[in-house]
Amino acid sequence: MQTSADRQDRHQYPAHWEADVVLRDGGTARIRPITVDDADRLVSFYEQVSDESKYYRFFAPYPRLSAKDVHRFTHHDFVDRVGLAATIGGEFIATVRYDRIGADGMPASAPADEAEVAFLVQDAHQGRGVASALLEHIAAVARERDIRRFAAEVLPANTKMIKVFTDAGYTQKRSFEDGVVRLEFDLEPTDRSLAVQRAREQRAEARSVRRLLAPGSVAVVGVGRAPGGVGRSILGNIREAGYTGGLYAVNKVFPEDLKEVDGVPAHRSVRDIGGPVDLAVVAVPAEQVPAVVAECGEHGVQGLVVLSAGYAESGPEGRERQRALVRAARAYGMRIIGPNAFGIINTAPDVRLNASLAPEMPRPGRIGMFAQSGAIGIALLSRLHRRGGGVTGVTGVSTFVSAGNRADVSGNDVLQYWYDDPETDVVLMYLESIGNPRKFTRLARRTAAAKPLVVVQGTGTAPQGHAVRATRLPYATVSALLRQAGVIRVDTITELVDAGLLLARQPLPAGPRVAILGNSESLGVLTYDRCLAEGLRPARPVDLTTGATAEDFHRALAAALADGTNDAVVVTAIPAIGEGSPGDAELAEALRSAAAAVPGKPVLVVHVELGGLAEALSAAASTAPGAGDRAPGPAGAAVPAALTTPPEGTHLIPAYPAAERAVRALAEAVKYAGWRREATDPGKVPEYDDVDEKGAARLIGELLTRGQGLTISDAETCELLGKYGIPVRRALPAPTPEAAVEAARALGYPVALKATAPHLRHRADLGGVRLDLADEEQLLRAYTELTELFGQPEELRPVVQGMAPRGVDTVVRAVIDPAAGAVLSFGLAGAASQLLGDMAHRLVPVTDREATSLVRSIRTAPLLFGWRGSTPVDTPALEELLLRVSRLVDDHPEVVAVTLEPVVVAPHGVSVLGATVRLAPPPARDDLGPRTLPAY
Repeated sequence: MQTSADRQDRHQYPAHWEADVVLRDGGTARIRPITVDDADRLVSFYEQVSDESKYYRFFAPYPRLSAKDVHRFTHHDFVDRVGLAATIGGEFIATVRYDRIGADGMPASAPADEAEVAFLVQDAHQGRGVASALLEHIAAVARERDIRRFAAEVLPANTKMIKVFTDAGYTQKRSFEDGVVRLEFDLEPTDRSLAVQRAREQRAEARSVRRLLAPGSVAVVGVGRAPGGVGRSILGNIREAGYTGGLYAVNKVFPEDLKEVDGVPAHRSVRDIGGPVDLAVVAVPAEQVPAVVAECGEHGVQGLVVLSAGYAESGPEGRERQRALVRAARAYGMRIIGPNAFGIINTAPDVRLNASLAPEMPRPGRIGMFAQSGAIGIALLSRLHRRGGGVTGVTGVSTFVSAGNRADVSGNDVLQYWYDDPETDVVLMYLESIGNPRKFTRLARRTAAAKPLVVVQGTGTAPQGHAVRATRLPYATVSALLRQAGVIRVDTITELVDAGLLLARQPLPAGPRVAILGNSESLGVLTYDRCLAEGLRPARPVDLTTGATAEDFHRALAAALADGTNDAVVVTAIPAIGEGSPGDAELAEALRSAAAAVPGKPVLVVHVELGGLAEALSAAASTAPGAGDRAPGPAGAAVPAALTTPPEGTHLIPAYPAAERAVRALAEAVKYAGWRREATDPGKVPEYDDVDEKGAARLIGELLTRGQGLTISDAETCELLGKYGIPVRRALPAPTPEAAVEAARALGYPVALKATAPHLRHRADLGGVRLDLADEEQLLRAYTELTELFGQPEELRPVVQGMAPRGVDTVVRAVIDPAAGAVLSFGLAGAASQLLGDMAHRLVPVTDREATSLVRSIRTAPLLFGWRGSTPVDTPALEELLLRVSRLVDDHPEVVAVTLEPVVVAPHGVSVLGATVRLAPPPARDDLGPRTLPAY
């Protein structure tokens, strides 16, 4: 008879436990279940572990594993006994296992909910965060198998392992007995464990990107023997930029006696390079890439930039080729930018890397830029070059990434890097698609609280080659959620650069009050009108007349900046002709000196056909050498003068060729500054004493036994909503005139008669609703009219409902989107709001401050606050309703959709007249699970 120790794989192999993770140092590893086929790998792994680590694991000298040990550690049932391994290059670097135990500490099966857990990490990989990542994954596996608590026994001297447990953030108990530290901790995620996990994720992903952007050495694979071609161009761009690290040219067809290409050491293979290689730029045909990846992995290369095309953008065959590329790179612990990438740039003086197809290194500056397509990357760099150099100053780029198909490294990863990058003050991103909206929104909110994040968002149709999660949310809703997260949403590349230059050069405005001054009355009025259109509060323009001198501009700007009623100043300027008119350099210096005296307010210049002034504004703040000068670089390499950074703290004045562009950029800065102020106090999710969370959970569980994905009945909807303090006004069916009369008597007059057929529901404009029926005669007349107009009662499905107090009809909706998460929406009811798309959205859970802003953020909000002399309605009661709906869907993710329509907001109180609720098993939430890279 087989014992439980002899049984193998009671369950099928759990492939969904496999995952790639980023480690503390930025490298990657694969985590997967240990199987019977891993015996040799386990023995080899154990042989590479030090005697000290073995002693810490087994509490005694344990030089080698016995055959029985190997059998026990490779035979698991994936329920009561589970083992996971972290692998690189297919070989084990660490293991973890749990064994379910009972109250007596002996092996047990369910319903026992405790397990002993133990780790072993190769000494060469200790300190890389491998054990922390394994703990997250084994804990998730245990929760899936109904284990709620781990116990671990650790020797006191094993401080590293004790720290792994204590730093994880779980609720735990600690005891000491018989010379052993015993740790017990619950596996239910806590706020602290989630915060620890996300902090580790940020550090690891940021370091993985830093290894790509600041490598100590670079190999360009695919350098042609003759000038021209992608590989040779990349090599030249890296050289011309003055890259400070080691550089190598690689091509398998190089003659064996070839030693250099353009002064760069040449090799036939990455394996032939004598020293370490941190980054490989791959520019070979797609069919040759797998061999290059293997060479790089075996040589210890840390990351790849794959410029080669022919992957997912080319169709199904290319998509499979792309998956294989990612799997191969991750097997060696490498991360990939690309494939089909344009390249990367880092202008830091100690790096100076231009591993891109851009023939010219951008000016160094404080702007981080991300684009997915090469064409957009070129457009961004060229526009910033024109605007950041000869026109509006020497603002430039800190780092630039064009990720191509972003099969591995995505905008989320780069955002993790820029979050705490001291060289980047503003982030500009052109996103053709958002692969993980829930994570991007979380990262964007955190980043925007520290530095501006400006985004052009694609139309919602993902380009070929992009793996994107399906979302059911409209494009406008996703845009609104990004704005809620503090993202500055713009529509074009021009607006992206306009906003970025202002935010990189000037302080944030304290409010919307704008002073306008200049030497053109008409241009001042145009600027004034645009300010009003953008929701700003402009003062009347100050006309200095066309005869204004530089001193007049200086004096007027100084006065406007010193005026406490102004938060920003727009200076308008047109060319002036005549004796005494200021020259460009003179006027620029006058504006710069006045702005420098009061540095806390932003200043913008609108100039018309005045390139000289813009150039002078640049020169007034720049200490760069002349255009023809060259500064010395490493090993005698010449570094372009444009790579010299202006002094720290210099505020360059941005200039715009049109008033609407300047004002639009300023308006975005004002909104962002307001968001930053509010983000310091986001509010709280209130608790309500009358909420019956457990009762709601029981009811939902009972209802879901009937099937998956069901819209529950009106009575069940009322019962469920009632458990969250959301009463729905009672409505009684009226299949006959007599039933209508009986319903009205039960409810009390006056009543409303409504047709609830799908094509008439909530369509008062079609005549399917009769209101204020005061007696039986009016009710019967209305019943007859409805049946004559729309058909028989069985088609109309009429109901009788008591009249609610008069007010403003609104709509409240909540939906769980598989990509973005739970979203709460609000708007006014009626065709006009639907036609205009006038709905506001917030991510759940909603705080009290967010509920307040949600009500006020629709364009038709004035109707709630006494527009044109009407009586203001009870918005606090409306906000409470929104918060209760938010709590319901946040507490119970099985509630996948809620619609309250109409909700009548009266001067005192709200009335929910109609409600529908849909239940289903909730979508999986990977943001609450262990850290993983997207699966491929």
